[in-house]
Amino acid sequence: MTMQSAVRRRRAVAAAGAVSAGLLVLSACDKPSPMSTITVGSSSVSSEATCYDDGAVLKTTELSGCLKDTGIKTISVDPDETVRFGVDPKIADQGWTILMNGQPLTDASTKTYRTIPGSVFFNAQYGAQGNSTLVSIKEGEQDVTGLWSFKLKKDA
Repeated sequence: MTMQSAVRRRRAVAAAGAVSAGLLVLSACDKPSPMSTITVGSSSVSSEATCYDDGAVLKTTELSGCLKDTGIKTISVDPDETVRFGVDPKIADQGWTILMNGQPLTDASTKTYRTIPGSVFFNAQYGAQGNSTLVSIKEGEQDVTGLWSFKLKKDA
């Protein structure tokens, strides 16, 4: 019996050491930015921020560069479908606006979820050009503290 309890103790110490080491490694990593998600039908695409500095105000020059980022995730949109936007509660708490090609498409909201008809993103009346549109989620009602961008590609 003494042998088994010694083995159990060693396993417990080893497990505690592994957990401590894992937490130490995690604390050395950069904190990920909050996520935003776009859903169309049964397809979704999620992304961390294109520009984000843990709540600090972003400069206009930084935002211009973010809107030109080439690593933006793409989702196909049938104009007859509804496009659903979901944001992390941390984004919603700051207020957020949907931008289309860099221009506000909606008023600021503190909800975590919004819907917009897919046809809006390909309608010239709203500033759309061609078969793809840059859509961004801007965190912050006055000062911009984060930007998440996606490319919506017309599917029809």
